Amino acid sequence: MSKSIFRKKSITKILADCASGFSDAEHSGGSSLKKELNVKDLTLMGIAAVVGAGIFSTIGLAAFNGGPGVTILFVITAITCGFSALCYAEFASRIPVAGSAYTYAYASFGELIAWIIGWDLLMEYAIGNIAVAVSWSTYFVNLLEGFHIHVPAYLTMDYYSAFSAHQQLLELTKNHNLAAITDTIKEANIAWNTAPGFGGLKLIANIPALAIVVGITYLVYIGIRETKKATNAMVILKIAIVIAVIAIGFFYVTPANWHPFMPNGFGGVMKGVSGVFFAYIGFDAISTTAEECRDPQRDLPRGMIYSLIICTVLYILIALVLTGMVSYKNLAVGDPLAYVFNQVHLSKISGIISFSAVIATASVLLIFQLGQPRIWMSMSRDGLLPKIFSKIHPKFHTPSFATIVTGFVVGVPALFLNLTIVTDLTSIGTLFAFVLVCGGVLLLPREAAKAGRFHLPYINSKWIVPALFVLCAYFFRNGIMGLFDGTHNKDDLPFFLFIGLSAVLTVLAFVKNLSLIPVLGLLSCFYLMTELGYTNWVRFLVWLVIGLDIYISYGYEHSLLGEKIAPWHKQAKRISLIGAIVSIFVVVIFDPQESVTMDVIYGLLGFALGYLVVYSGAALVFSVFQKEKAE
Repeated sequence: MSKSIFRKKSITKILADCASGFSDAEHSGGSSLKKELNVKDLTLMGIAAVVGAGIFSTIGLAAFNGGPGVTILFVITAITCGFSALCYAEFASRIPVAGSAYTYAYASFGELIAWIIGWDLLMEYAIGNIAVAVSWSTYFVNLLEGFHIHVPAYLTMDYYSAFSAHQQLLELTKNHNLAAITDTIKEANIAWNTAPGFGGLKLIANIPALAIVVGITYLVYIGIRETKKATNAMVILKIAIVIAVIAIGFFYVTPANWHPFMPNGFGGVMKGVSGVFFAYIGFDAISTTAEECRDPQRDLPRGMIYSLIICTVLYILIALVLTGMVSYKNLAVGDPLAYVFNQVHLSKISGIISFSAVIATASVLLIFQLGQPRIWMSMSRDGLLPKIFSKIHPKFHTPSFATIVTGFVVGVPALFLNLTIVTDLTSIGTLFAFVLVCGGVLLLPREAAKAGRFHLPYINSKWIVPALFVLCAYFFRNGIMGLFDGTHNKDDLPFFLFIGLSAVLTVLAFVKNLSLIPVLGLLSCFYLMTELGYTNWVRFLVWLVIGLDIYISYGYEHSLLGEKIAPWHKQAKRISLIGAIVSIFVVVIFDPQESVTMDVIYGLLGFALGYLVVYSGAALVFSVFQKEKAE
């Protein structure tokens, strides 16, 4: 067995393990996942995951920033996702097993990158589920208000939003700036003032968000067939309502509202990239159901591509209706579809939309909650997580323990987190997964593709990518040169990385005759990552550091591909633990924060980073010393 952290799991072994029910029988008496899904089910699942919070919520802020030109952003995002979808489809046709990008990375990049992408996917699905649960709570509470059922504000929002609004209102009142006190601030302040509590601690939590997570988790737990039926019913209903909304809305469009088309320029359009991309990320979730498909090599690629095309058309039409019915300046609201129909005095339509939003966001949560346990399961099968995560329920034929853990991981944070933070983190995590999937396709041998299955069309990028690089460098020369004038800050670091990656890929495309579609997918996804801001990159890197610590501590030792570990590994772990503890004191003592809570957070981050850095240094020294000794 290899000791390398980049050891690969061959496609032949992956398929053989799947065919033999690898690790299912070991934990569940021979139980395995049921094959229940066809191309129609997969397409509807893709639509269920994509048409949700984005079309009913985040599209409003995107339209506010970009104006009618937000339709361009939907096209750009759809093309980017289209490249990625084709790469996913290529992998799915060759490796029809659960695990999504994690399994694909294991076969193409090796174990360390597979772990990173698996850990990233866990964040993507968990944070995405939290965002959808929070969004669902908002729609559900609004729907109840329509029936004159009032839920106390302190039971419908997160603690931080209420606390921040209270502090903000006090500050604005103190400065006599009453005009800046918005309805949102007032409502959150009411939650803070009316919440029961003990001393300065208030009982504020998003109870509806927890309730929907519990209900959806139970549905996913009891079986794929039940999940499929519920998904299909919800998708058919919400698509019918969305199409009706588009048809009715076009009668109230005022073409003058479409001018100017890009009021804030291309930069304004791209401001909405986080919210818009968040709306699209769901199509990759269906790749986690590969082992529950009747014909995954044929149906998975079709389901991904069909759902992406249908959803793109719907999003563009909805964006045109929204920005045509009212001015883009009025769309910075949480429920833009309901808002625009209220503006044209169609309150009954607004009520139907609120009901549809509840169904739509529930279906998104259902698909995300279905996907995450299968990632846990796949990583457990390879030994990178404890075996219990791959336990299959003997009656329901679902990854039971992983599903329950997913419910806790999503439900508890949904009580306390707000939508903005989680949306950005989900988008950067998803884009990173797409980058690795596109890069992984470049490493697959083209001759290994089998006739009769989906195969990514090969277009030689030898001349096309260099030409595109030169054209982009020319048209955006002012912005690129401005990066080197000394006036920019750390926020430009992601774009510097993009320029470097583009240059490297351009050279490789010319020298290696790389396939065009995955190259364009990799570059477009990485570019969208640069639009998400430096802060989100830092948060994402912190998550990856924590994941690498877990891999060092558990995954490397228990991997089924590496039954033998490097002789110096455990010694390096002991040294790194000491370094991590020292890092806590360095962070807390030499860089104290404003509160004990922040001291704890920064201390934990110092521990995680110190552990990784010291282990890496110790591993390097020990491996070099061992090599010299052997020589």
